[in-house]
This record gives sequence, structure tokens and C-alpha cells, in this order.
Amino acid sequence: MKIGLGLYRRMFTPENLRFARQAGCTHVVAHLVDYFREGTLHGTDGERCWGITDGDHRPWSEAELLRLRDMAAEEGLQLEAIENFDPGHWHDVLLDGPKKDQQIEHLKAIVRRLGRVGIRTMGYNFSIAGVWGHVTGPFARGGAESVGFLGPAGPAETPIPNGQVWNMTHAPNALPGTLAPITSEQLWDRVRYFLEALVPVAEAAGVRLAAHPDDPPMPTLRGTPRLVYQPHLYQRLLDLVPSPANALEFCLGSLQEMTEGDVYEAVDRYSRLGALAYVHFRNVQGKVPDYREVFIDEGDLDMIRALRILHRNGYDGLLVPDHAPLMSCDAPWHAGMAYTLGYIRAVLRMVESPPK
Repeated sequence: MKIGLGLYRRMFTPENLRFARQAGCTHVVAHLVDYFREGTLHGTDGERCWGITDGDHRPWSEAELLRLRDMAAEEGLQLEAIENFDPGHWHDVLLDGPKKDQQIEHLKAIVRRLGRVGIRTMGYNFSIAGVWGHVTGPFARGGAESVGFLGPAGPAETPIPNGQVWNMTHAPNALPGTLAPITSEQLWDRVRYFLEALVPVAEAAGVRLAAHPDDPPMPTLRGTPRLVYQPHLYQRLLDLVPSPANALEFCLGSLQEMTEGDVYEAVDRYSRLGALAYVHFRNVQGKVPDYREVFIDEGDLDMIRALRILHRNGYDGLLVPDHAPLMSCDAPWHAGMAYTLGYIRAVLRMVESPPK
């Protein structure tokens, strides 16, 4: 198994790439979506969202992807994956809107470009509400700041305004009102359309599409249905378009948060199938609707047991600490990530070394 680090666009710098290599990483995952660009929803509650998408701008260029790949290579790292499409690239695919066919062609172009520059994985989260409702607090050991989901004690589940998906505004001038309700089956029909169009292109390009489970893993959120909120629903997704290119961005934290199934059974099942494109390696305490993200060695999930299962089943892909608590020092994010990466590196050495 290999160790990687996810970096947001603004963090994809030589210094942070060098930090990743020094901490034992061999690979990186890039987030090109500018989640944190400030913008304001235009719905009835005036709530602030994560950001404004770049709209129907040109998909990420081959030159940009090559630049990122080469930046990583200069620091001894391989750019393994891009994580998440920009809502501006595919909001009508998610919403079954009038531009969905045009946007599917844009997504195909992105996947082909990834293949041409040697980036092997495209992670995605097929969700209308996205990752929503988390709060920050001193939830980890020693009062370290992390995120949690508090259910009824957290933010109220307000309807999603028109012109928004994934907490980001793609149409600032949309008509007032909120998104029309849809059924779970309608959302599954939309992901089928997406996969039937994209999987053959990904196969030809040598790229794997990797689906993230819902976080928080609830059957509905903000009045919209969710896809993978229990472990067995990953199988339904794989069965829609069976192919090595239809794969999983396997988030252990999200799986542990789910209320049904056994997380170790899920690790065993999907790793034996060879369905894991890469693994998000984080730990939590609690389950929906009330959980907290904590240090890698203090949560409810036995990370050593999970790694033993992956090793036994021959998984040789990437482990990525997608989140980590912020530690009390001058570099809170770096310290939290360094602690997590050191833990993973030590446990990997133990699990993969033959007994003496």
C-alpha cells in the first residue's frame, strides 16, 4: 500500500508537496474545486455557502493538469487523482437540467485529459446537498479542533435554493425559490446516466471513476435524497455499470458513521472485489446523527484491523488522511497531518512486515 496526501488548490505548492514527501508520502491527490471562495446564497434564509463555482467555464485544461503533475514530480511525488468535479462542470447532470448532455461532454473531456497526462483516478461525490451540516469544535483528544455532525443540535436543514448544488452557487441570477423535490429512484437514474456515459470513456483513457459515499451518511439531507448512505448501496452503484473503471473512493470515516452494516465486512467485501480506487483514512466517534472526527488512534474504528484486511486481500492502492484534527502549535494543519501520516506509516510497516 502507498501513502498519499490530499491538497486543496491553494495548498498545492512546492512547500506543501515537500512536506508530504518528508512525511513519507509517495502520492498526492489534488482538489481543483475552489470550495472556499466566498459567496452568498440567494435563498430565503440568506445563509452563507461554501463558495461560487466557476460556472460553465472551460474544463480544466491539459496544460494545468500537466503543470500540477510536474510540480508533484519535482518533489518526488506522483499525482494519483483529482478529487471532485466543480459543480459548474456538472450541475445539470446532478439536477437533470437542460445542459446535462453538454456538461457530460465536458466531463468526458476532463477524463480523457487525465488519461493523457497519466492521472489515473477521478474522484467524485454524486450528491445534490454535498457535505453539509458539520460544525467545528474541540472534539479530539486534548481539545484539538476537528469537525462533527450534531444532528438536531446542529444547523437547521434548510431547503436548497435554486441555483445551488453541493453548497456552491452555480447560477447567481436563478429565480427565487428552492429546488423541486425528487425521489431516491430519480437520483439513481441520474447517476446511471452519468456512469453509462463516463465509464466507457474512462476505460479507454485508463482512468478509474471513484465514488465517495455520502457524508453525513443519511437517507435524505436538506430535502434531497442520498445515494450511498449504507455500505450495501456501494454494491448497487457498482452493479449499474460493471467495470474496473467504475470504482470507489472508499472513505472509512463515512462508513464508520453509517448506522447499518459492519465496516470491517465492507472493507473485506469491496477490497476482495478489487473495487477500491483509493482509501480515505480517518477515524470518528459516534454515528449519524451525532458523531465527531477525532485523531486516527482514538476513534471507534480499529484502523489496524482495517489495514490488516486490506493487506490480506492484496490491496496495493493509496491511503489518504483526508481530514485530521488541528493541533495546538504554529502549524495546526501540518502537525495534525504529520501525526496521522506517521501513524499510517508505522502501522503499514507492522502489517506488511513478515513475522519474525
